[in-house]
Amino acid sequence: MTKPILFAIDDDPQVLRAVTRDLRSKYRSDYRVLSTNSPKEALDTLPELKKKGETVALFLSDQRMPEMIGVDFLEGAKKIFPDAKRVLLTAYSDTDAAIKAINEVQLDYYLLKPWDPPEEKLYPILEDLLDEWQANFRPEFQGIKLVGYQYSPKSHSIKDYLSGNLIPYRWLDIENSDKAAELVSGSDIEHKDLPAIFFEDGSHITNPSPIEIAKQLGRSSSASENIYDVAIIGAGPAGLAAAVYGGSEGLKTLLIEKRAPGGQAGTSSRIENYLGFPKGLSGSDLARRAITQATRFGVEFLSPQEVVNIKLNDQYKTICMADGSEINAKAVVVTTGVNYRKLENGAIPDFTGAGVYYGAAMTEAHAFKDKQVYLVGGGNSAGQAAMYLSTFAEKVYIAIRRDSLASSMSSYLIDQINGTENIELLTHREIVDARGDGHLQGLTLKNCEDDSTYDVDADGLFIFIGAKPYTEWIHDHVIKNNRGFIETGRELTKYDEYPKLWKLERQPYMLESCSPGIFAAGDVRAGAMNRVASAVGEGAMSIKYVHEYLADSNL
Repeated sequence: MTKPILFAIDDDPQVLRAVTRDLRSKYRSDYRVLSTNSPKEALDTLPELKKKGETVALFLSDQRMPEMIGVDFLEGAKKIFPDAKRVLLTAYSDTDAAIKAINEVQLDYYLLKPWDPPEEKLYPILEDLLDEWQANFRPEFQGIKLVGYQYSPKSHSIKDYLSGNLIPYRWLDIENSDKAAELVSGSDIEHKDLPAIFFEDGSHITNPSPIEIAKQLGRSSSASENIYDVAIIGAGPAGLAAAVYGGSEGLKTLLIEKRAPGGQAGTSSRIENYLGFPKGLSGSDLARRAITQATRFGVEFLSPQEVVNIKLNDQYKTICMADGSEINAKAVVVTTGVNYRKLENGAIPDFTGAGVYYGAAMTEAHAFKDKQVYLVGGGNSAGQAAMYLSTFAEKVYIAIRRDSLASSMSSYLIDQINGTENIELLTHREIVDARGDGHLQGLTLKNCEDDSTYDVDADGLFIFIGAKPYTEWIHDHVIKNNRGFIETGRELTKYDEYPKLWKLERQPYMLESCSPGIFAAGDVRAGAMNRVASAVGEGAMSIKYVHEYLADSNL
């Protein structure tokens, strides 16, 4: 946290030097001292200080100044920093003006010149004022501030990006926050241009894209090398493990992520069955540890950056990016994982990002304090989200079409849910419609046993259904099964296209696709087990096969 400011203003250079010297001598360890001989310059500076999140604890201003009298300056300063203490520095002849200012600008004190010795005539007075100020002072959040509408899909996507990339920020709802209104009006931003993101240096961007945010934060979205030994596409658990092992074993490794590290696991509030963490750990903590570990081994990480194609160029692979750039690699490991399937019933799609969310429980949970929340899905992700949301929401309902969670959720999560009073399981239920004015306000549920329907009030709906692999961008040189998962190893031989695509004498390695040197690991691979530990294992294993491929190909 930056130190609060003591601001001195006096047009007499000699007096200004003296008061600045005395303030710094006494308070430099706890406060920063700023000074100027121009009250107009000071007033012009205050809005910029406010934008940067600075705090002024005390103004000490001379009364008689040619540009502006001290009372007028303090009146202007009060509008920008209303909680700062205000002290007027006067000659004996100006005491009447000072006394009058006590009522006009709520002056806290006036000091007569000279104030020597300061130990008797300056410090005791300021000490009392600053002690009172400190008692009511609440430090300003120093990081990124995001201002927008709670039920704006664009605001949600930015929150999702920031939280997923472990970037600390403060969310301010323009409809409920005085601080949000202050930031917007102080920066001349129109409400139609929201959301807006404010950075620590005082700059801001309206309606930003993740790439614009990343550039502002100095994060790289372009590769630094011409060619890599291995490029890993997707930074979920499998991709992170592949990156750590690739970097630690001396391969020139590039990790590319479209959104944020951690994948679906990164959104989990608590993973309790991961080896070596008896108390569990959050998905974001796992992602943070893994990214730190990978970068320590020299792995280059590009995010946010989307891959749209892989072209084969003799034995090399050319990775085509959404921004038109291309990256060359000797081998590629695809670890793009899966996305939640969309729930297209009724008007539900109309409220996506405005009360209806796919995953995102950790991002949006605070907005549903003391509200009614519904979840769809019976897997571990849904269970973890329900437990996290239950600490905020008044009531959490889990809707599933089966008669129990036993076949799809780990028993430890079922036990936790059963022991949580404000979570209710709705079996044989399906959500078929939604309603609301600008944001979700209610749902229609169907009883699957008798096909009857009924309406309920709902503030939020979190969807955790199915697993759709993120492979639409991979073209014909990679065989996928009828659900879109990448086929690898011996399973490739059952496809008619295999002999047309595989031209080597050896058989594909266990995690290798029908295109030599392109591997798949984790949930995106056909036949993979949907567990974090197995994805990490496959990611690590893929590097073993990358080594074998590079040696076999003399690359």
